[in-house]
Amino acid sequence: RPFPQDSADHKIHLFENAGYTGRKMEIVDDDVPSLWAHGFQDRVASVKALNGTWVGYEYPGYRGRQHVFEKGEYRHWNEWDANQPLIQSVRRVRDQQWHQRGCFENS
Repeated sequence: RPFPQDSADHKIHLFENAGYTGRKMEIVDDDVPSLWAHGFQDRVASVKALNGTWVGYEYPGYRGRQHVFEKGEYRHWNEWDANQPLIQSVRRVRDQQWHQRGCFENS
């Protein structure tokens, strides 16, 4: 299904524990191939997607199971149908994909 596009800055908060507690990581307008490299452990148990649509991946480098976070609050990891609170990379869903060789637009 198509995802709604948001022209505002992308912003997401990742929390270590359910109920928006524990360590928090804020990501604004950036893709993060490894949360670990930014000092955040692999445990993400709750999420607030404040702007835009995001995809969280089970492993670094955008690999493994994918979890879509549309704008909204996800108090517990079972709300995004995960088997465990494990997210190690995230990226934004954008309406255009930019590449070194040019812009490729969705058709």
